[in-house]
Amino acid sequence: MIDNQNNGEEYIGRLKPLAAAVIFVIAILIARVGYLQIYDGEYYARMADGNRIRIIPSMAPRGTFYDRNGQLLVTNRPGFSVSLLPLTEPIKPEVVERISKLLNVPIEEIQQKISVHSGFDPIRIRPDVTQDIVTIIEEQKDLYPGVVIEVQPIRNYYLKQEGAHTFGYVSEISDAELETKKEEGYKSGDIIGKFGLERVYDKLIRGENGGEQVEVDVSGKPVQILGKKEPKPGYDLILTIDRDLQVAAEKAVDDMLAQLGRHAAAAVVLDPQTGEVLALVSRPAFDPNLFAHGISTKDWNAINDNPDHPMDNKAITGEYPPGSTFKIVTGVAALATGKVDPYETIFDGGKHWLVPKGNAGDEALGWINFHTALSHSDNVYFYEMGNRLGVDLLESYAKMFGLGSVTGIDLPYESPGLVEWKEYKWDVYHDEFYLSEVMDAAIGQGFNLVTPLQAAMVMGEIAANGKRFKPHLVKQIVTQDKEVVKDFQPELVGELQVEPWVIELVQSGLNDVTKNGTAARNFVGFPYEIAGKTGTAENSQGMDHGWFVGYGPFDNPSISVAVIVEQGGFGASSAVPIGRQIMEAAFALKVQRGEMVAPAKN
Repeated sequence: MIDNQNNGEEYIGRLKPLAAAVIFVIAILIARVGYLQIYDGEYYARMADGNRIRIIPSMAPRGTFYDRNGQLLVTNRPGFSVSLLPLTEPIKPEVVERISKLLNVPIEEIQQKISVHSGFDPIRIRPDVTQDIVTIIEEQKDLYPGVVIEVQPIRNYYLKQEGAHTFGYVSEISDAELETKKEEGYKSGDIIGKFGLERVYDKLIRGENGGEQVEVDVSGKPVQILGKKEPKPGYDLILTIDRDLQVAAEKAVDDMLAQLGRHAAAAVVLDPQTGEVLALVSRPAFDPNLFAHGISTKDWNAINDNPDHPMDNKAITGEYPPGSTFKIVTGVAALATGKVDPYETIFDGGKHWLVPKGNAGDEALGWINFHTALSHSDNVYFYEMGNRLGVDLLESYAKMFGLGSVTGIDLPYESPGLVEWKEYKWDVYHDEFYLSEVMDAAIGQGFNLVTPLQAAMVMGEIAANGKRFKPHLVKQIVTQDKEVVKDFQPELVGELQVEPWVIELVQSGLNDVTKNGTAARNFVGFPYEIAGKTGTAENSQGMDHGWFVGYGPFDNPSISVAVIVEQGGFGASSAVPIGRQIMEAAFALKVQRGEMVAPAKN
C-alpha cells in the first residue's frame, strides 16, 4: 500500500515538468497569436487582400499634335494588344509556346519579358494585333490561360512618312532605357517617345495611366471591380508646322529626286521674324506607324540597311559644305571690316592671281564690284575676300552668324557643323592652315560644314536685318480642353554686329540673284520679289551637292528657305526648282488665309 502511494507520487512528480513545458508552449502560442492578431493584424489583412485583389493598369492616350492652323497631324486610335497577366500562377510553358506561334514572336523574347517582369502589370507581347488574333484568343480561352486582350491607344501618324523626322515615333521602352528612367516613374512595357518631338516632349504628352482594382477568385478570374481610376491623357502640342506647306514641300522634294534619280535631300522653311519652323523635310524617310504597333524584322531591315539612312534627320544632322551660299557670310565680313569697298572693282580673269583657283567652267567676268560678284556668285572675287580677311576673321564672322554651334531647335541629335577649321586641321592633321584653304573656306568648301537648318538661319538673319531667333517647332502646349499650359514666344538669340548698310548691300545682291544672277532663269514670272543664293558643294563621295537658300517677299520677309539635294549637281538645276515650288505654295497659302495680299496683275 505504501509502495503504491510512493509510486503515484513519483509519477506525478515526473508529470509536473512536462505539464509546465506544455503550459509554457501554449502560453507562447497564445502570445504569438495575440501578437499577430493585434500588433501585425493590419499587415496580414493587407496580405490577405493582396491574394485576392489585383491592380490592372489602363494606358493613358498620348497627347495629340496639331499644326499651326488646327489641322490634325498625330493622334491615337484604338487597338488590341496581346498581353500576359499571371494573376495566380506563372504562365505555363505550353501557353508561351502557343502564343509564340500565334503571334510569330520568338519564345526567347517572350521569356525575356517574363523574366524581367515584376508586380501585376500586364506583360505586353504584341501591340495592335488584327481582329482574327483577338477572335482566336477569345474563343479558345482554355488554351490561353493568363493571356488577355487589352484595348490600348495606338499612335496614328496621319501623314505617314511626311513629317516623320519632326514628329518622331514611339515604341516600347527598352531595358537599357528603363535603367535610366525608373526614378522618373517609367516601368517595363511602357510606350515612350524614341525620336523627334515624341522624344523631346515625352513627359508632357505621355499622360498618366489609370487602372482597375479587381477582386479575383482562387482561379484568378475577376469577381468584381472594387475601384477604378480613369487614365489622364497627356497634353496636346500645337506646332508651328503648316501641314499644307509641309505636304507641298515634301512633294517638291520627291518630284525632283525622282526626276534626277537621286535619293537624299533636305529642306527647311521657317519664319525669319520669329524662328517658327513652318516645314521640315528629310529624304529618304520612314513611316513612324511601323514602330507604333511593333516594327517587323523585315521593315526594320529595310530601313536599317538603306545606304541613304532614312532615320537620319538630314535637315538638322546632315553636315555639308555650304558651297557658294557661304558667300553671304564672307561678303558681310569683308564689308563690315572694311576689307573691301562696295564700289571697288576687282578683276576676274578666270583664276586668282595668287593661287590658281578659278570659276566653274573657267568663266571670267572681268572688272566687277561686290553687287555683281554676289549676284553672279563669282569665285575669284570671293577668293580675294578670303585672302584679305584671313582665317581668323572669317571664322569669327561665321560664329557671329551662329555657325559652328547647335541652334537649340527642340529636336534631338542636332549637329553643330564646323567653323573652327584651323583648330580642326591641327587636331586631325597636325598641320598649319594654308592660304588656299582660307580661300576654299571663303566660298564654302574645304573643312567648312553647315546643316540645312543653319543655312536657313543664315538667310533668315539677312531677311530679319541681322536678328537671329531660336528655331522652334512647338507653338503651344495645351490641355485637352485647350487651356494653355505653355506659350512659346520668339526668342532673340543673336544679332549681327554690323552697320545696317552692310546688310542692305547683301540684301540687294541676293535680290539680284533671282533677277539677273544664277537663279534668274528659275524665277522668271515669279509673282513676288525675293532674295536667293545658289550653291554647288564639292563632294568627295560622288557628284556635287546642289544648294539653294532664299527668303521673301523681299520687302517684308515672312519665310526663309534652305534646300540641299545630295549629289544633285548644280544648285540652280536641282535645288532652286524645289525652292521655287516651296515659295509658291507658301505665298499662295498666305494669300488664301488672308495673311498676305496677292500681287496686282499687270
